[in-house]
Amino acid sequence: MPLARRVARLAVCSAVVLVTASACAPEPEKKASGNATTAASCAPGELATVASGKLTVGTDKPAYAPWFEDNDPANGKGFESAVAYAVAKQLGYDKGQVVWQTVPFNSSFAPGAKKFDFDINQVSISDQRKKAVAFSSGYYEVRQAVVALKTSKAAKAKSVADLKDVKLGAQVGTTSLDFVNDLVKPTQKPSVYQKNDFAKSALKNGQVDAIVVDLPTAFYITGAEVTDAEVVGQFENTTGTPERFGLVLDKESALTSCVSGAVDKLRDNGTLASLEKKWLSEAVDAPVLK
Repeated sequence: MPLARRVARLAVCSAVVLVTASACAPEPEKKASGNATTAASCAPGELATVASGKLTVGTDKPAYAPWFEDNDPANGKGFESAVAYAVAKQLGYDKGQVVWQTVPFNSSFAPGAKKFDFDINQVSISDQRKKAVAFSSGYYEVRQAVVALKTSKAAKAKSVADLKDVKLGAQVGTTSLDFVNDLVKPTQKPSVYQKNDFAKSALKNGQVDAIVVDLPTAFYITGAEVTDAEVVGQFENTTGTPERFGLVLDKESALTSCVSGAVDKLRDNGTLASLEKKWLSEAVDAPVLK
């Protein structure tokens, strides 16, 4: 049955539910917007999913650590793989009923119908992206960070101003690139890459002085991939609203409130915090660049 017809058959709930935010001693946040559904439509294992009896989850390839392990989202290892299976369990789907689909990062939140039930790929919730897709409640609160070779002039940066005259790089379509353009505003045009792998290669080869990525990824890069690089620092939150990753759903998805409810339960019962401790514990604090 086409998705539009499935959506039309699902009842719409009128209640607005307030929930608490994601891990890292979170602040309160409103549940993500999207079509609300009745309690009956969230019955375990009986959702109007893309494939009947299955839960289709999207993510990019390669699937990077520490979010995934061994480039295999289906193995349950890595923070986001573990979160996806925990959400699936809350929705009534066991591991064998979860189907993974490769979805390029930018495609996950681009306008248009989706072939997944939700996508998990370090996608930050933003008002701009909400124009094209729906989001679950946030499952992780994140900071952006700067990684530079230890011999680079960027490694000596103590402030945002110190980064203005260095060559920076970041992945296209990311909050990382937004921080470069909107906060740092470098004098040199930043290098933009389709994938973080390309950005890391450019860093290794000295094509850029530093790259910007999320903080857990920064610590993984310097600890396991580019060991002659270091985490220079992290950007402070200047908006008053923490940056959070959310599960991405089709703009008109009838599953949004069900998925948000699952994330909320995992936050409330301590599962998200436990998974964060297990998979992201090495992402310790870094100096704040002001």
